[in-house]
Amino acid sequence: MSSLTRAALAAITALGLSACGSSGIFGRDAPDEFAIGRAAPLVVPPDYNLAPPRPGAPRPMETDAQTQAMEALFGPGVRPAPKSAGEQKLLDDAGAARPDPSARSTAGDPSTEVVNKGALLKTIIDAQPGSSDPATASVSIGG
Repeated sequence: MSSLTRAALAAITALGLSACGSSGIFGRDAPDEFAIGRAAPLVVPPDYNLAPPRPGAPRPMETDAQTQAMEALFGPGVRPAPKSAGEQKLLDDAGAARPDPSARSTAGDPSTEVVNKGALLKTIIDAQPGSSDPATASVSIGG
């Protein structure tokens, strides 16, 4: 390596390292970004005239999901269009108007009918950890 190449390499290295310093021509005098913002003081709300809810009274914010979505998109006071006769018939046939209040308790009941996903899935679900059945895969989560 020639002396000219070494001198150029040393000059480039010195110039590059000088950019890392905070003094001289590359020094910065910037404000601290955490010191310029002020925290807002706590403000006590001026009105405490909130009435407690009455038993049996309708909830003031209770609306269905479709109405909430319409109001979020198009502003307050907008109501969804009424359902057509075909849509209402479909919902009635599906039982949407009369939800089952015991659905959560009967979901895990052994007498509940479920869709048969096949014998392989049942074998995988019923497999015990550490079994050597070739039909099931051994999965371990790192810990």
